[in-house]
Amino acid sequence: MTPAVQNILIANVVCFMLQSVAGNELVSSLALWPMNGPFMPWQLVTYAFLHGSVMHIAFNMYGLWMFGRELEVLLGRKVFYQLYFASVVSAGILQVLVTTMTGGMYPTVGASGGVFGILLAYAMFFPNRVIMLLLPPVALPARAFVFLYAAIELFLGVTGTQAGVAHFAHLGGMIGAYLVIRHRSRGRRR
Repeated sequence: MTPAVQNILIANVVCFMLQSVAGNELVSSLALWPMNGPFMPWQLVTYAFLHGSVMHIAFNMYGLWMFGRELEVLLGRKVFYQLYFASVVSAGILQVLVTTMTGGMYPTVGASGGVFGILLAYAMFFPNRVIMLLLPPVALPARAFVFLYAAIELFLGVTGTQAGVAHFAHLGGMIGAYLVIRHRSRGRRR
């Protein structure tokens, strides 16, 4: 396991344990709320360390571990942290905008925005790497997998299907990762 992936994973597990002990008080102050709710700026980061269930954190940490390790080796620890936290913040911003515009009054929790950013970056750097889906058992190149996943997230978000899932936060995480990668590639060309 690479250092940044390990640190993010440990921080998430520790926060999940604290969340289990502290309960609703911790969630209400650190979860991401819409602007017309109890929103505070720090929530654009803290929400990513809270999770709704054991399965929620397990899937997010599995995605972080699965795609993050190789990215961290390629990009280095510092850039990996930049990419991850830019994804978390951009996911939070898009989620706040959407929930505020739609009048939603529910909090958002989870590292999914950061994980989706890592997933997009993985597909950009390793576009032809094959990813094996579990259901259905189909092998897809990373680029196709991420495009398909993003299209599904957009569809589910626009139609309001699968309530309680922050589809726009997932897309926002991808946007953040894309912006970091584009910014870095422009800096190298100068």
